[in-house]
Parts: sequence; C-alpha cells; structure tokens
Amino acid sequence: MMAVEGPLLAAIIARMSAAELNLAAYGVAYAFALVAEAPIIMLMSAATALVSGQRSYRQLRRFTAILCVLVTALMVLLLVPPVFDLIMFRLVGLSAEVGSRVYLALLVLLPWPGVIGLRRFYQGVLIRNRQTDRVALATVARVGFMALSALLLYCYPAVQGALLGGVALSCGVIAELVATRLLASGAVTRFLTTEDTEAGMDMRGLSRYYLPLAMTPFITLGVHPLVTFFLGQGRQPLESLAVMPVIGALVFVFRAIGLSFQEAGIALVGENTANWKTVGWFATTLAGVMTVLLVVIAYTPLAEFWFVRVSGLTQGLAEFSIWPLRLMAFLPAMTVMSAYLRALLMGAQVTRPISTATVVEAALIVAVLTALLYDASLPGAVCAAIAYLVGRMAAILWMLLPVRQVVRKNFAQ
Repeated sequence: MMAVEGPLLAAIIARMSAAELNLAAYGVAYAFALVAEAPIIMLMSAATALVSGQRSYRQLRRFTAILCVLVTALMVLLLVPPVFDLIMFRLVGLSAEVGSRVYLALLVLLPWPGVIGLRRFYQGVLIRNRQTDRVALATVARVGFMALSALLLYCYPAVQGALLGGVALSCGVIAELVATRLLASGAVTRFLTTEDTEAGMDMRGLSRYYLPLAMTPFITLGVHPLVTFFLGQGRQPLESLAVMPVIGALVFVFRAIGLSFQEAGIALVGENTANWKTVGWFATTLAGVMTVLLVVIAYTPLAEFWFVRVSGLTQGLAEFSIWPLRLMAFLPAMTVMSAYLRALLMGAQVTRPISTATVVEAALIVAVLTALLYDASLPGAVCAAIAYLVGRMAAILWMLLPVRQVVRKNFAQ
C-alpha cells in the first residue's frame, strides 16, 4: 500500500504549476530524505529476528531511540545553509529554482527519518508476534493521511508541488507511527511480561549485529543522490530528473511486495529452518508474477496511458520515460530474490555478506553510470536504468555463496 503514495504524489505534482521544476525538486529531496532514513530501515528486520522477551525488547528499543536521534541530526546538518549550498548547488549542480524548492521540501521532511525508525521497530514487534494484519492496517492510516494532506494542499495554488510532496509524506509517516504504536500495545505487553527465549545481546552486541545491516540501506539509498548527480551531468538532465521519480514510483508498486517479503522470510525460517525451501519456492513464484505484471505495462500501450493519463506527464516526457521503464521492469524479480537471500542470512545471524553485496552493487552502479555518461550517447534516465539492473544482479550473485554455506550449516535439508 505504501507504493501507492509515490504515483499519487507524482500525479498531483505533475498537475500543478512549474511541473518539471517541482517533480525534479521532489525527486531530489526524496532521494536525500531516503539517505537520512537509511540507517534505520533494517530495524524492522532486526526486531523481527531478535525480540523474544522483555530484555531484548528494551535493549532494541533503546538502540532504536539512539539511532533515531542520530538520523534526525543528520537531516538538520543537511539543512544548514553552507552545507546545503555545497551539496546541492556545487556538487549536484541544481539550478537556483530547483534548489530553493528542494530546501523547503527537506525542511518539512525533517521528522521523516526518526518517525520511520520508531515505526519500523514496532512493526517488527508486530511481525514477531504474528500480527502482520495490523502492520497493513497502520499502513492504511499512512496512505489515507498522506492523500488527504496532499489533496488539501492541492486546493491552494500558491503551494509549490515539491513542498506539497514533503508535507504529505511527513503527515503520512506520523499517522502510521501513531497507529502502529496503538496496534502494537498487546504485543508490547506480551514481550514485557515474557522472559527471553535466548541469551540477549548487549548494546555492543547489537551494534556488531546491526552495523552491517545499517550500512546496507545506507549504501543502497546513498546511491540515489549519486544517480541524481549523474543525471544532472548527462544528456537531457531536466527531463531525466523529472521522470525518474515517476518511473521509480511505478516500479516501486511492484517491488514493494518483495521488500516486505524479507521480514516474512525471517519470521518463517526462524520458526522452523525446514521452511527455507518452501519460502524459496514462494519467492520464485512471487518474483515471476510481479515481473510479468510490470512487463505487461512497460511493453504495451498501458505505459503511455499510465504516464499521460494517470501520472499527468506531457506527451514528450511520457515518451522519454518508456525505455527506462522497460529496462527497470525486471527489478521486481531481483528485489524478491535479494530479499529471500537476505532473510536466510539474517535468520542465521550472518549479516556481513549483506553489506558487502551492497557495496558491490553501489560500486557497479557508479561505474556503469560513469562509463555510459562518458559515452554520452544515451539519455541519463536510460543510463540510470541500466546501472540499477547491473548493480542489483551483481549483489544477488555475491550473496549466493555465503547463503549456500549458511544453508548447509544451519538449515534442515
């Protein structure tokens, strides 16, 4: 359901004044907000894998609070004018019109990373307590408040599209945190009155366990601002910056299930290691279904219908978006398979290969982008799509050997 917010916000912004400028600014602000969020993304997986009683719950809750303060401080640092000017204007190369819109969007996104960190912790508690339906229910609150705030601001023409996107995203995640905490009350009570089934980790042990996990999304999401930088230096930069958030939002609709599959895999394999084969078959089926659905859109007139009628792009931008979408149509399958491999590794409390695979992915994305943009024969958006595919495939291949070793050592055959 969270995947709905991207296309909805992009469609609203595309129908407002200065659409290209605001879509570009919204995409840049969102990319940097994701980087600030990156260190806390894996808290849901960590809570799912580790919380088993009062000691582990309290330790991980304290760990979560510290991380949330740190990522919020990172956002504040980014908004300090000299730092912002250095990154956005000198390094990324944004124009003054786009940069001013990015600043306002990031300002209203200030609560974003800390709120998401707390919410993901409580979502992990719910999943560990086998209450996944409540996770979905809280997400309904997020999407509802996000849509309501966006539509209300749309009624005021003076509001810039990028600012609308930032406000809507913040309202949505705050509503989801409140809903998740209320829905997790029973699970929290249960864990606070239960002794841990395993010897818990202290703060040092948690840090050793979590640091490789934190580096994974940090590196992955840190690539997005780098891609933004490359898009700004490549062919047709404004068009590429404008369409990538729209393309990414559509692809994310089909990647979202794969992303959430990781926590389900951890929970199922954690209950019974013999489940790893069944979970693997389900992952393969899910990957195929998601890819087929997106391919049907990307390689038929449905793509133009989506970009023009639904997303509100001009005919020129819609045509510009077709080939990047066709290339990225295979990302959902890779997302599912990557999530499955990570679930097996985390279930065995082996986290280092996850972060090293991500380093390989990020390095290849940058290398491929550098090579393609140096050639300058392809638009920036197409170069980015190719780089994402090559990087993700390399990460999957990198994890195969450690996963095979983990399966032989820890899982029932």
